[in-house]
Amino acid sequence: MRIAVIGRESVGSGLTWALGQAGHEVYAIGRNEYLSAAVSQVEPVVLATPYGAVADLAGKADFAGKTLIAVSNPVTEDFSGLQLGHKTSAAEEIRSQRSGATVVKAFNTIFVQHYETGLKVNGQPVHTFVAANDEATRETVKSLAAEIGLEPVDADPLANARFLEPIGASIFGSDTSSVTAPGSHRAGNFPDTPNPTEHLI
Repeated sequence: MRIAVIGRESVGSGLTWALGQAGHEVYAIGRNEYLSAAVSQVEPVVLATPYGAVADLAGKADFAGKTLIAVSNPVTEDFSGLQLGHKTSAAEEIRSQRSGATVVKAFNTIFVQHYETGLKVNGQPVHTFVAANDEATRETVKSLAAEIGLEPVDADPLANARFLEPIGASIFGSDTSSVTAPGSHRAGNFPDTPNPTEHLI
């Protein structure tokens, strides 16, 4: 699969590395002039930027017809709470802003340290919840999660992201040491050189 990961912070770097290790051709993209060209050539697109940076992508690429995996949780800058909740979610807001894209919520509860340990805790695979309105898309992303070593859990429609994002926020809010400043390329103890199937753009 040819996949774009938008966002090179800690979680984006972890996903890029894990997907490359699973044999996928991965494009690690910053929020730059190459975004539109890269997005047009891949499927799916993983949105791993902080939620506050999503607005910066407006008009920079055409996501119509793409599967867009929304990883970020809408946490406040000091990680003390959520910017959204109860009646909507970051994933639902991203769907409303990206007309024609099929949005999936997944990978938002995975700590960067989990990538460093092969996505296992005490030898057992880490779970990830996958929510989307389209069942076939959920199955595709669940298969992708299993390929990189996770235990996927079907979380049914995208509206359930309202429950999944507070879980992710509570995990990340409990320890911010894994969060790096926007614009940093890599975090975590991943190989310094890209995978053979990883392209840095």
